[in-house]
Amino acid sequence: MQVSYTGGMSLPPFVLERYFARYEFDVPFLLGSSDCESMTIGELLAFGSGKQNDPSAGQLFNDLSLGYTESAGHPELRAEIARIYETVDASDVLVHSGAEEAIYTFMHATLSPGDHVVAHAPAYQSLHSIAASIGVEVTSWRAREEEGWALDPDELAASLRPTTRVVVLNCPHNPTGYLMDRERFDVVVEIVRRHGAWLFSDEVYRELEYRDDDRLPAACDVYERAVSLGVMSKTYGLPGLRIGWLASRDRDVLTRVAEIKDYLTICASAPSEFLATVALRQRLALADRSRELVLANLEHADAFFARWSGRFTWRRPDAGPIAFVRLREGGSGAFAKRVAEEAGVMLVPSTVYDAGDEHLRFGFGRQNCRQALDRLDAYLATG
Repeated sequence: MQVSYTGGMSLPPFVLERYFARYEFDVPFLLGSSDCESMTIGELLAFGSGKQNDPSAGQLFNDLSLGYTESAGHPELRAEIARIYETVDASDVLVHSGAEEAIYTFMHATLSPGDHVVAHAPAYQSLHSIAASIGVEVTSWRAREEEGWALDPDELAASLRPTTRVVVLNCPHNPTGYLMDRERFDVVVEIVRRHGAWLFSDEVYRELEYRDDDRLPAACDVYERAVSLGVMSKTYGLPGLRIGWLASRDRDVLTRVAEIKDYLTICASAPSEFLATVALRQRLALADRSRELVLANLEHADAFFARWSGRFTWRRPDAGPIAFVRLREGGSGAFAKRVAEEAGVMLVPSTVYDAGDEHLRFGFGRQNCRQALDRLDAYLATG
């Protein structure tokens, strides 16, 4: 087979990840993280009780071969991932080393220079920067703060062009915690379907809605050209496994994605795939664990922001472990730097999202959230 390559690729620095590289492991209190409290391998293997607990998991883990794994993902892991959805099976799932690799492979598999993408904004940078680096024009589909960070389907429809290949949606949303209602979601899906574009749906916070009744269906279950992104990092609190996936009924797009992945990790880590399989067999219990902690921390956040209403504007999020808080005075970049270096508390400024300089991403999925709030409270009280 002869392959022709054209052009090059220029990716800008990943501003959020560079920010975390600077502070994440040097600052004692993280109030900007987007994941939930993690656990040890021993705790994961022992997690649950009764039928949920597999007493042989520890021995199986010790006996695990450290050879190569299947490039698509271990069959048992793909089967467990498929159980998250209603209409896909294991052959509709492609495992990646984290969500980041999955975003990268999808964008490179589906887009070419001159194409057009409409992307939810603000957003995790790779959801738009990778497309732009390929030579694709990206139109931001802006979340409106004055409307509770809602998206306008009419704005999406007006943004579509004959060259629009992909629409990017992220619900529950990072960084605002916005969750679209079902009626609006159905309208969005129909708009994308009529146009014939792919719907790339970032669903890494799915199953961490505060009420089960608010959960949206997975995009891959309601639209044949939708691709749902999932990961172990957020709802399930296991970012160290570095396991993510794409689920889609569009087998052709998954084949193209797999061909790109062959140039990257090829296959995932065998221990990570095993542990992810163990975790997903108890995923609802893990999600409940995260939700219980998030809801308890939300109560502390409500009290904190009520005390400091003169400094911050607090909108309670709809789902997930993060919110986008408005700073009433001063720039968020300077404020976050000062708080990290003087108080030992990391918040994430909106500047890393290319979303102005007035907001802070506030994360409340960690066990020590209350202690971090107390530290920030004491710092603010000093001046």
